[in-house]
Amino acid sequence: MTAHDTLVRTFDQIILTDQVRDAFGAMLRPMPDPSADIDRSLARLHAAFGRLPIEPLQTLLDFGRHVDTPGVMLVANLPTDPELPDTPADGEPSPHKETFVAENALLGLSQLLGEPVGFTTEKKGRLVHDVTPVAAGAYTQTNQSSQVFLNFHNDIVHDEVGRYDVSNPDFLVLLCLRQDKEKQAVTYYADARDVCRTLDPDVLEVLRRPLFRLNAPGSYVRDVAGGADVLSEPVPIISGPSHAPEIAVSANGVRGLTPRADGALPELQSACRDVAHQVRLEPGSALLINNRKGLHARSGFTARHDGQDRWLQRTYLRRSLWTIRYRGQPEDRRVH
Repeated sequence: MTAHDTLVRTFDQIILTDQVRDAFGAMLRPMPDPSADIDRSLARLHAAFGRLPIEPLQTLLDFGRHVDTPGVMLVANLPTDPELPDTPADGEPSPHKETFVAENALLGLSQLLGEPVGFTTEKKGRLVHDVTPVAAGAYTQTNQSSQVFLNFHNDIVHDEVGRYDVSNPDFLVLLCLRQDKEKQAVTYYADARDVCRTLDPDVLEVLRRPLFRLNAPGSYVRDVAGGADVLSEPVPIISGPSHAPEIAVSANGVRGLTPRADGALPELQSACRDVAHQVRLEPGSALLINNRKGLHARSGFTARHDGQDRWLQRTYLRRSLWTIRYRGQPEDRRVH
């Protein structure tokens, strides 16, 4: 990880001891696919992860609770599956995965931050997302891409109310199952507190005004809108008090409503690059991302589509499902 000494503390990390890793591996290896009975699985994982040593447990809980905590955290040396099948080439779950250490580790870690939630327009509402390079999406601004820099963004959700930054996840967690062969892929995180301190005050003032329309996520545009842009109501990019700003940027494009607004967008991306922390995720490492405190990005990397490509799993989390109950699906209480 890199950081700038002049910046506020916006990154933290936990490295589990080998003893803790092995103890958790022994607990997780016999556990079944958690999707078969998700609430029972989460109860089981709640009991398991409650056995973490108190210091890392409190650090994880505080990360999810408090306004002033870092916006991103790396957790390393997690248990891994003893064997992995080929990386799915289509971004779907592998039918050949025989153990579910990764899925259970991901969900157990995730629910220390909030409630796992699925959205019908993202990975078919699944709670665990397989994020792999897909040949057809190699050059898109989506999680299928590999050949392009995935711009600084947060994960937003298309909503018929016209705001894509309201029902979106509060957190997301990325767990690495397999690293790309050349170890090229870098994940970045730019905290809004650092970004605001770096931006020219005039640019920041523009970004705080409702002069921008976010495009819907690439998955929605591709699968629902037939490739057409679906723009939000006018919103500010940055909102909230100066000591705890919130930021919202869609990977699939933002439209400025004035020339000054359009001009502020490249300034924002430049500021993100200047202040970003960066990490190369390795098997058994997870990146916990506050989806409101900052923006994340990913470098391009080589995808060979040979079964050995980069493979992450991802969860979306809300601190509470109550405020998005209007989107709920009656047949599945966690899918919205």
